[in-house]
Amino acid sequence: MPTSFDAKRFLKNLTLQPGVYQMYDEGGKILYVGKAKNLKNRVSSYFHKSGHSPKTQALVKRIANIEITVAPNEAQALVLEQNLIKAQRPPYNILMRDDKSYPYIFLSDADDYPRIALHRGAKKRKGKYYGPFPNATAVRESLAFLQKTFRVRQCEDSVFKNRTRPCLQYQIGRCTGPCVDVISQDDYRVDVRHTQLFLEGRSELLHQELAKEMEQASAELNFEHAALCRDQIMALRTVQAQTTVEAGQGNADIIACASEAEQACLHVLFVRDGRMLGSKSYFLANKLGDDNAELISQFIPQLYLGGRKMDVPAEVVVSHEVADTEVLAQVIGDACGHKVIINHSVRTHRARWVAMAIEAASQNLRNRLGQQLHTLARFEALQEALKLPETPTWIECFDISHSSGEETKASCVVFNREGAVKSRYRRFNIEGVTAGDDYAAMEQALMRRYSRLQKEGAGLPDLLLIDGGKGQLSKAREVMIELGITSTILFGVAKGTTRKPGFETLIAEDNSEKVLASDSPALHLIQQIRDEAHRFAITGHKAARDKKRSRSTLEDIPGVGPKRRRDMLKHFGGLQEIVKASVEDLAKVNGVSRKLAEEIYGYLHEE
Repeated sequence: MPTSFDAKRFLKNLTLQPGVYQMYDEGGKILYVGKAKNLKNRVSSYFHKSGHSPKTQALVKRIANIEITVAPNEAQALVLEQNLIKAQRPPYNILMRDDKSYPYIFLSDADDYPRIALHRGAKKRKGKYYGPFPNATAVRESLAFLQKTFRVRQCEDSVFKNRTRPCLQYQIGRCTGPCVDVISQDDYRVDVRHTQLFLEGRSELLHQELAKEMEQASAELNFEHAALCRDQIMALRTVQAQTTVEAGQGNADIIACASEAEQACLHVLFVRDGRMLGSKSYFLANKLGDDNAELISQFIPQLYLGGRKMDVPAEVVVSHEVADTEVLAQVIGDACGHKVIINHSVRTHRARWVAMAIEAASQNLRNRLGQQLHTLARFEALQEALKLPETPTWIECFDISHSSGEETKASCVVFNREGAVKSRYRRFNIEGVTAGDDYAAMEQALMRRYSRLQKEGAGLPDLLLIDGGKGQLSKAREVMIELGITSTILFGVAKGTTRKPGFETLIAEDNSEKVLASDSPALHLIQQIRDEAHRFAITGHKAARDKKRSRSTLEDIPGVGPKRRRDMLKHFGGLQEIVKASVEDLAKVNGVSRKLAEEIYGYLHEE
């Protein structure tokens, strides 16, 4: 419904200066945040009678208020716009969901025997950092290759300094045993140098050094070492055949965009020292139907100014010509501390990189849309199989996990027509119920979940699946009745008599039972959601259980800090001996008074 916003009156007094505009609906909720070199011209464009897409027209109809913030220049407006988008997350802006820092490979080159390892976060340690890599998997793959090829240690320093004999990595040929002086420091430094050359993309020089080392070893009749150099050269050739290399040169991010059906895929290739370290796809909602150039223009500042810990290359190559590249480059360069250029028209190897990124963005977007259509078909099949009044848009599933009542956890997973919505997943620590009472645990989790949704005024799921039989379903029904929730349909998912996948029994609220065919898309969807709830519950349970079991009983005793615990363990040799000790024996420990000894004894022996 159109609002009563008087655009003509608002625009009449609007400034021509640069700045940021924020659009709100009648309820005061943010709709969109934008920047402008000329606020009056930019905001006026939204209210032209023609030339807008249906999506932009829908946005304009919802506008009830616009707030303006004037900025000294367009660059400052861009920074302010990104801060507001990050803080307010307007629904009509494109929004990046991934706020994690990128991982690096860290080399502790200041140590006598340097190590390499995955690193994420602030770069506080002295050493060299190589990256960024698109994800931790890419780092682990590189580390695995380096470990097999150059055998530089990856163990923690605490492990390295306390070994008295070589570890398993030495036994299987993935480490040279520097911890027990099997290799000299000079020879180890050669392996470290080769690792550095590989990570820096200096492949030609690395090949030359390895070839020279192989020839020298052969001349000295050291055929074992010559064979090792030969294997390293072959491994390098294999890796190079799988990556695009530009003769050890080139430091750039390649950004390409593909859009369709109100969705967009921004694909980024990370090229450092001429070697492609990997790539990452970002899927964004394109609610205003912006073209690819505009999407890239909005994406770039979110990528580089969004608070991520990443190195910005000197060059950013884009698949579509972007407006205001000078302003974007200036703001990003100021933020990262060096000059940045944004290029569109490129040739040779950069053109090939752009073509690769465009193809990846298009393919990944098609795959995602295809998966969503597949999921939608399953939702429609579920409606038909369960005789639901309409196709569900929001499904939740609960499961309980514990070990003989220990560390009971409840999980809630959420699915919509696009698949799992992991940002809405919830876990519940179950407390105050009899150990092993799954019914009470389910009742507590459901009560906490839906009473909170009601208090927050949030929506409720169309369908609620309970992993369990009639008992669990009955408890769920009681909770929903007590909370006055009648719009959510309940079904129990029991494993059936054989307890094998494909034989699940679905129990309706009236306790009627239904068994779907094993090839039913509806059953496959239910199994997927149920298995995800089970995985999420058991993961949380195992983490809590393992943490509890690794915790010392002494940590729970008031007045016994880390130093006293350490002194007691040294004095008695272990927890069992401390438990056996008398008050007099405990009082003999340095720092333990008679009174504290009595408290420790009482805590350890209370029933």
